Amino acid sequence: MIFGFNTDVKHGDTIYHVQSEARESEKLLQTQVFVRGRCVGKRAISYANSAAQAGFGDPQKEQQLRDQHRLVLEAIREGQLENVLDHAETETLAAIKQLDVQWENAASIHANRNLTMQLRVTEAGSAVPSARLTCRFARPDAAPFYTQTLTDATGIAQISLELDESSLPDSSVLVQAIHEGRTVTRKFLLRQAD
Repeated sequence: MIFGFNTDVKHGDTIYHVQSEARESEKLLQTQVFVRGRCVGKRAISYANSAAQAGFGDPQKEQQLRDQHRLVLEAIREGQLENVLDHAETETLAAIKQLDVQWENAASIHANRNLTMQLRVTEAGSAVPSARLTCRFARPDAAPFYTQTLTDATGIAQISLELDESSLPDSSVLVQAIHEGRTVTRKFLLRQAD
């Protein structure tokens, strides 16, 4: 079971996006903190030892992840984010391949009531073909819209949606990429062109 949490929290003039997910293939509970789409830090704990214990399952993983997510949110609110982030990558964490999702055409995506996003999935900087992308469009005054697609041989996938430009400033896209048991989730905020 793959589960996670995504929360936006403001401290001072900065809005932080905090996302936590269970990385099943690495047996990690990971929380990443983003500012304007750039990862500024993370906290990760292994549950490999706990997984071997009787009675440890998805409910316990979810609670540990929820507690870690809450810890990071509280640290941001108190201006103490640096105190809870991992500062030295251990050899174990450094060896883990990580998926990433980039929004390739963020500067020019809306024309003639159509929103077209080009997304690229990479792992350690290399393109990931056949990654499954699940996208959730959240719009004002409308139910969320979901779509799925696969990346091509270059790690690129394109998604399109009919959307009025006036609703862009209040809309967001949550993208989850899954490939060979690894997953990454990114939230992109939409805005009108200047």
